[in-house]
Amino acid sequence: MNLHVVIGFGPAGAATARLLAEQGHSVRVVTKSGRSPEPGIEHVALDATDSKRLIEASQGAAAIYSCAAPPYHRWASEWPPLASSVCAAAEATGAVLVMLGNLYGYGPVDGPMTEKLPLAATGPKGRVRSAVWEQAQKLHEQGRIKAAEVRASDFFGPGVTDGGHLAARVVPRVLRGKPVSTLGDPDAPHSWSYLPDVARALVEVAGEERAWGRAWHVPTEPALSTREMVDRLAAQSETGPVAVRRLSPVVLGVASVFSPLIRELKEIRYQFDRPFVADSSAYEAEFAVRATPVDEQVKATVDWWRERLALTG
Repeated sequence: MNLHVVIGFGPAGAATARLLAEQGHSVRVVTKSGRSPEPGIEHVALDATDSKRLIEASQGAAAIYSCAAPPYHRWASEWPPLASSVCAAAEATGAVLVMLGNLYGYGPVDGPMTEKLPLAATGPKGRVRSAVWEQAQKLHEQGRIKAAEVRASDFFGPGVTDGGHLAARVVPRVLRGKPVSTLGDPDAPHSWSYLPDVARALVEVAGEERAWGRAWHVPTEPALSTREMVDRLAAQSETGPVAVRRLSPVVLGVASVFSPLIRELKEIRYQFDRPFVADSSAYEAEFAVRATPVDEQVKATVDWWRERLALTG
C-alpha cells in the first residue's frame, strides 16, 4: 500500500482521492481548511504554497497529484507560488508529480487540439497555465523531478457543481424542464471531460513511467455541442425538450460589472463561440483508460443530481 498525496479537494481532487482509496492506497489530501477523515483518506489542513510544510506532508509519497486551483480572478498572482511549492515537494520527496491541467494554454486554434500544439495562448490565464507546466517539464528534463500533466476540457459529471458549464446552472434546470442559458454558440462542437475519467487518467499516468515528462489529454468522447448535451440530459431526465438560449453580450457585459468570474470569462469566450475539440488519441494509443460512453455519463450525472436535489431541495 503506497501513500498518495492529493492537493485540493474540488471535484477532480475528491474523485482522485476516492479512487485511490478504493484501490487500497493510503491517501492524504491537502487543503487550506482540512476536512473530517473519511475511509482511506486523511485530510491535512495547510496552505500548499508553504513548501516546507508541503514537503513534510508529502514525505514517503509515491505520487503527488496537483488538483488545486486558485479562484479564477487570482490565477496570475496565486498559480506561480503554488506551482513552485508543488515542484519543490516533488523534488524533495522523489514522488511522481501529476499535474491536472486544462486546454487554455493552446489559445484559439483551428481544428482539434493535440498535445503537439504549441502553448501559444496570449491571454493571462492561458499564459499562466502554460508557465506552470513548462516549469515542471523543465525540472523533469533536468532530472530533478518526475512529472507529467493530464489536460482536461470542461468538467462534467457526478460531483461537478460549480465552475462547470454543465453543472449547477444547467442540470437542475434541465431536471425541472426549464430553459437553459449558455455562454457562446450553443451549437458549436465542444469536448466535455467526464470527471471519473479525469481521475482514472491521473491515477494511471502516475503509475506509468513512460507517461512521465509530457502532457496527455484525458480520454474524451467525441465532441457534442451544449445543445446536444442538454438534449441528452433532458431525454434521460424525461422532462421533454428544453430550450437552450445564448446569453447576449449585453447581459454578460452588465453581469461582468458585478462578478469577477464573469469578467474573467471574456478571455475564454472563444472556447464556446467556435468548435473546441480535444483529440485524446495519443493517450488512447498508449494506455488503458478509455472515455466512458456518453450515455453512461449522462445517466450517472442525472442520477447524481436527482439524489443531491432530493437531499438539499
